[in-house]
Amino acid sequence: MNFTTITVKDEGPVRTIVLHRPDRRNAMTPEMQMELIAALEETATSNCRVLVLAGSGVAFCSGLDLSVLKEMQDATAAECSADAERVARLFLALYELPIPTIAAVHGTAIAGGAGLAILCDFTLASPDAKFGFAEVRIGFVPALVSVFLSLQIGDKRSRDLLLTGRIFDATEAFQLGLVNEIVPQEDMARHVEALAHTLLANSPQSLVATKRMIAARHKPSLDAAIADAIKFSVRARETGDFREGIAAFLEKRKPMWK
Repeated sequence: MNFTTITVKDEGPVRTIVLHRPDRRNAMTPEMQMELIAALEETATSNCRVLVLAGSGVAFCSGLDLSVLKEMQDATAAECSADAERVARLFLALYELPIPTIAAVHGTAIAGGAGLAILCDFTLASPDAKFGFAEVRIGFVPALVSVFLSLQIGDKRSRDLLLTGRIFDATEAFQLGLVNEIVPQEDMARHVEALAHTLLANSPQSLVATKRMIAARHKPSLDAAIADAIKFSVRARETGDFREGIAAFLEKRKPMWK
């Protein structure tokens, strides 16, 4: 498959998908989201046994691209719904992938980028990694990512991160349980390889069955929560705060909330 915003490389049974928009800190566009979905869906039916997700350049993924934010200001309700459904499809494709997944995170992982990082089974982060769910800062709602965040760290701690929108470092992410290991960037490839080899030593059928069992356990509540999250996401984009937040962000000024 040919991609323009990501690269896909196989080394034996290990597949590595790299977000590849280094000049934009791997900020996501609809095109990147669709390419990730296609790559994940193909991976699910391939002979790969471990998936590694990483970012090129100085960041893992800085969230949505500015061009997307500009377009969102004038999007119709149908377009907003389609956008939210696409993000939901991406998150689910990663969460429900039947093989183990490893995120190798460096630099920033913000909003949807943080979602990709924490949705992997294992998240390794370099000491310089920064995470955040900053949607409330621009009048938006962290709807879809909140579903998975609450599932991982519980309601109380999720409220802290989602309501403050603050940026937090790799150490705090480790303490919260969102990061499995903090690894010096120069040693990241070696640690990822070692973890992949540990996983490859296990029964392939058992790993697939275990992942499917975990996903099935949460599926009824997860599907309902995602459906609600899509509705909240669409409604949030219809508000004055959202339009003001986006305008302020693009104009590099403080928002003037009404």
